[in-house]
Amino acid sequence: MARENPADPSEQVGTVRTADAALTGEAVGAAAAAFAGWARVPVAERVARVTEAIVETSTANGERGPLLSRELGKVIGDVQGELGFALALARYDGPVAERLCADRVLHDDEGTLITTADPYGVIAAITPWNAPVILAALKVVPGLMTGNTMVVKGSPLAPLAVTDFLSQVARRLPDGVLNVVNGGADVGQALVGDPRVAKVSFTGGLATARHIAATAAEHVRPTVMELGGNDAAIFLPDADLDVATLQRAVFGSFLTSGQVCMAIKRLLVPAARRDEFVEAYLEAARRVLRVGDPLDPRSTMGPVISREHQQRLTGLVQSARDAGATVHELGVYEPSSDDGYWVRPTLVLGLDDRHPLVADEQFGPTVPLLTYDSVDEAVARANGVDQALASSVWSADEQRAVAVARRLDAGFTFINCHNRAGTSLRASFGGRRHSGHGREFGEAGVAEYVQSHSINSPAAIRENRALGNAYPVPAAAG
Repeated sequence: MARENPADPSEQVGTVRTADAALTGEAVGAAAAAFAGWARVPVAERVARVTEAIVETSTANGERGPLLSRELGKVIGDVQGELGFALALARYDGPVAERLCADRVLHDDEGTLITTADPYGVIAAITPWNAPVILAALKVVPGLMTGNTMVVKGSPLAPLAVTDFLSQVARRLPDGVLNVVNGGADVGQALVGDPRVAKVSFTGGLATARHIAATAAEHVRPTVMELGGNDAAIFLPDADLDVATLQRAVFGSFLTSGQVCMAIKRLLVPAARRDEFVEAYLEAARRVLRVGDPLDPRSTMGPVISREHQQRLTGLVQSARDAGATVHELGVYEPSSDDGYWVRPTLVLGLDDRHPLVADEQFGPTVPLLTYDSVDEAVARANGVDQALASSVWSADEQRAVAVARRLDAGFTFINCHNRAGTSLRASFGGRRHSGHGREFGEAGVAEYVQSHSINSPAAIRENRALGNAYPVPAAAG
């Protein structure tokens, strides 16, 4: 399986071996065979071994960075941050895994209750292309530390750097503990449908999620689903519109060319401040958005992932123009090739909530600006979509922003920021409704990889007493 460079599609960046159902089954078999031994390793030792493997693998990130940039079109500064994430996560998740995996023991008059946190077994992890190393690490690190074994399938659109990274980690762990397969939907189907898989963790789109959920349901298998979002950023009437604030808003939409599930997809601005906001936003974009060669450190935005994605996005913006919208082109636009998958970043004004650019997640470098007359209206419109992943509220008064945030139906709300710069390793992240279920990051993200086991020893048995009725029966009416 080959991958081209989105900035210069004539360049083949590299290839990986494509799996089939048989090879996928071998990977699951290896993980199943390794599970019992890995689960018996004390949690502190597992944590240390996983962390050490990531530390050693990360020493090659300087060489791995240009590879990821070339296969994905992501600018080199963004890539360097991505490749450093796994180690930061390991250092956070390690103590959490040790705490969660410790037995909880309760002694009281009723007896002794022991609650253990046990691994599931083989975890199937399916990850997307837009942040392949980050999104794989969010599954692999907590999954392995808590005693599971794993089979990871990445996206055919960005298989190279993540396969290299995970393979190097796997070589530093016992055989079969971590396995990587590459391929398309058929490989994913074979992986999810394997009866030896105990749980599925998926990040990606809604259509694929439905197929995975249906297959998992046949085996009554639990899933974690982190899907897309049509994320609204609400600027309250008192929001600061200074340069620093608007630069955060620009990057909130256009980081990784807008191809981020938690990016700002809709800007909600008071009608009375629309012109002021637009002027400040255009100036902020002029200062910080520079589209060009992803390997040039001056670039802050590269191409999008594929020709198909490019054509869909340019068609979406053209449909907005055809509907009478005003389209502002943003930043400095200096593509490094004539045939790359370039899309000019744009701010779009004048659409209603039914236009596809507003109603659906665009997942690219274009964002609509919508005006509102009251905060109640803004909240209702922010909540009026099925994809409830993230949101943000911007205000000079933090308490007022938090009060509005409490009214938003989303899994995560940023205050005066948006997108990856506003996340935290300690803050659980995930969606509601069509944005999925389950959580990543934080203690909740680690807890997704353990299941409880209650061991109860009633005191009455030790003391040779009759067991009490756990469900008291009311006395008969006289």
